[in-house]
Amino acid sequence: MILVTSTWTEPSNTATALLLLGRGTDPASERGVDCPGDLPAPSDPGLVERARAAKAALGDRVFVLGHHYQRDEVIQFADVTGDSFKLAREAAARPDAEFIVFCGVHFMAESADILTSPAQRVVLPDLAAGCSMADMAVLGQVETAWEQFEDLGLTDQIIPVTYMNSSADIKGFVGRNKGVVCTSSNAQRALTWAYEQGSKVFFLPDQHLGRNTAVLEMGLTLDDCVLYDPHKPNGGLTADQVRDAKMILWRGHCSVHGRFTIDSVREVRARVPGVNVLVHPECRHEVVRAADQVGSTEYIIKALEAAPAGSAWAVGTELNLVRRMANAHPDKQIMFLDRAVCYCSTMNRIDLPHLVWALEELVAGRVPNQIAVDPDTAHHARVALDQMLALP
Repeated sequence: MILVTSTWTEPSNTATALLLLGRGTDPASERGVDCPGDLPAPSDPGLVERARAAKAALGDRVFVLGHHYQRDEVIQFADVTGDSFKLAREAAARPDAEFIVFCGVHFMAESADILTSPAQRVVLPDLAAGCSMADMAVLGQVETAWEQFEDLGLTDQIIPVTYMNSSADIKGFVGRNKGVVCTSSNAQRALTWAYEQGSKVFFLPDQHLGRNTAVLEMGLTLDDCVLYDPHKPNGGLTADQVRDAKMILWRGHCSVHGRFTIDSVREVRARVPGVNVLVHPECRHEVVRAADQVGSTEYIIKALEAAPAGSAWAVGTELNLVRRMANAHPDKQIMFLDRAVCYCSTMNRIDLPHLVWALEELVAGRVPNQIAVDPDTAHHARVALDQMLALP
């Protein structure tokens, strides 16, 4: 029997490694990339037994969801793992579970609340677990942009499309305005549907996913796309630019995926001959163009699982997932695309102490950190989500 050991190399304790640990900032990166403060220290081993005991005491009353970007210490207690939409649907498919404990970020818990029954209660172990991308699209700003489009007489031509990684408010706005939600897996299908309804798309909140899908999968050009910046008068766009555009992109991005650069791709190709570069479509356009494969989190997982032994992969996505895949497939060389990328600092707020606290509160008969979307917003957000589910 041949013993295969992992090829994973943890970054050394350098300035670059400190960025990996969330102990520094990179002022050259896009806004929102900061990883402030130290990540929590490794949890007390006693917490593992407390988590097991609390989960056992709750039994079928609780259903724990774990996003792929979560820490291993949390993932071990998840009943189901997946991306945000898969987890929300899994929650909806468990109507007998009184409590849904969502180990992810705020917008994901909102989606679970929208898709589950009124009798179910969704819990987010740490309310500070937000999403910088979702926070970049504020309802008031989006409504101001829509009013600008109305003044130009264009709203009957524009179909709003929002990425799953958006707040319930934004999903509700899209539902009220006859749009659709998309994921990174079905963005092309969502845009195809949208262009059948109108001549323009207003894409929220991730500019990179919108641009990459429009240009690389829909046949549009970069000139067909304009960037709406909510912090500039009229979004920084002239009336003619809005009229001529086929894709109006919101100025938002993922704080983790936005860090990867074309230099990251060049460096790893020079360092590892024959390496396969695999990235998420939330990465910058030039990075996606330079990659060998592009796909959602689920796509990345499946691609690495199917890869032949001995192959080398540089993966452009969140640290916890890449490390987990490297440890799960020691017969392959799996590495970060860029050693300086940080964790998703908000996702990492859900640690084992927070999970134990949430579960033990439920055992004690108290419901902590319940996420509840108001009925009107939930109704319109559900319209946009249902439209996505109805996509051909």
